[in-house]
Amino acid sequence: MRTPPSRTRVLRTRDGFSVRLDVRACTVVLVLLAVALTMSVLLIGTGDFPVPAGDVLRALAGDGDPGQEFVVRELRLPRVLVALLVGAALGLAGALLQSVSRNPLGSPDVLGLGQGSAAGALVVIVLLSGSAAQVAAGALAGGLATGAVIHLLAWRQGVHGYRLVLVGIGVNAVLVAVNGYLITKADLVDAARAVVWMTGSLNGRDWSQVWPLLTLCAVLLPVVLGNARGLRMMEMGDDTAYALGVRVERVRVLLTTAAVLLTAAATAAAGPIAFVALTAPQLARRLTLPRRPKGAKGAAVSGPHLVASLCMGAVLLVTADWTAQRVFGADQLPVGVVTGVLGGVHLLWLLVTERRAGRM
Repeated sequence: MRTPPSRTRVLRTRDGFSVRLDVRACTVVLVLLAVALTMSVLLIGTGDFPVPAGDVLRALAGDGDPGQEFVVRELRLPRVLVALLVGAALGLAGALLQSVSRNPLGSPDVLGLGQGSAAGALVVIVLLSGSAAQVAAGALAGGLATGAVIHLLAWRQGVHGYRLVLVGIGVNAVLVAVNGYLITKADLVDAARAVVWMTGSLNGRDWSQVWPLLTLCAVLLPVVLGNARGLRMMEMGDDTAYALGVRVERVRVLLTTAAVLLTAAATAAAGPIAFVALTAPQLARRLTLPRRPKGAKGAAVSGPHLVASLCMGAVLLVTADWTAQRVFGADQLPVGVVTGVLGGVHLLWLLVTERRAGRM
């Protein structure tokens, strides 16, 4: 039987330090980064005042027309950066939760973390008539509280994947009802403001949303990647991970907390953007997963592909925002509507696939 070529390469330094690289995964990440940058340039140039791609690059470099530089760097660049960061945060959070739960439905959308953040924001909007900064703080607090409640309810000598998903679905249903009740109790102005926020939109985003989200991602990304090996081992089962020296519960709690923080921060910055966290890790996994030989049996452990999921989330959200602006105009269709439609179709396809595979 012919041995398939290795997908990994080992890089060694003169000091004896070595790094093992997955060639396919690295190629996918580089391609996704290129797509994200290309779509970002196109998105910056899209709007009521179109700017050609070449002029966008010159304006970003500080060598463009003063009027174009103002439009590009002050009005549109923050929105695009928020889109990239929110998409990346949701993609990474979805990959973490799906890997921890070992369930493709274990995403923030299904578990109710987005609705928890929305509940925190609605309390501030409806009951306190708070400012934009207070709404963001309320969304962050609501997401963290929801994550803590889900983990406590799902805990029974550890957290089982399907138990986590089922508890999350129940909490999500309760929060949807709570959010609906809060909207009915609001006056007309606050209700309209709440509905717009809950749709998920990038309109009007500025540097005040960029820096907190960028700081949180910069802090959490090294923590997550530092525990990536343990997460990969946990996909083979808790007993195997324990045997390989992984402190399973510590890694699970740490990475679940990181996923909750990423989801809450992304929701605080742009509202509850639907289905990016569910779809991005699945697409990234399919791109990075090697084709299995015919007749092969058993489930291959492919790892969570965290960086690829992060990049895929950024690509999906930037592309969705560009699509919404090109088809409907900059202020007519929130990006959350586009991701909701596309993500809903993907969820139906995923449910059918899981049922055919006998996992549901």
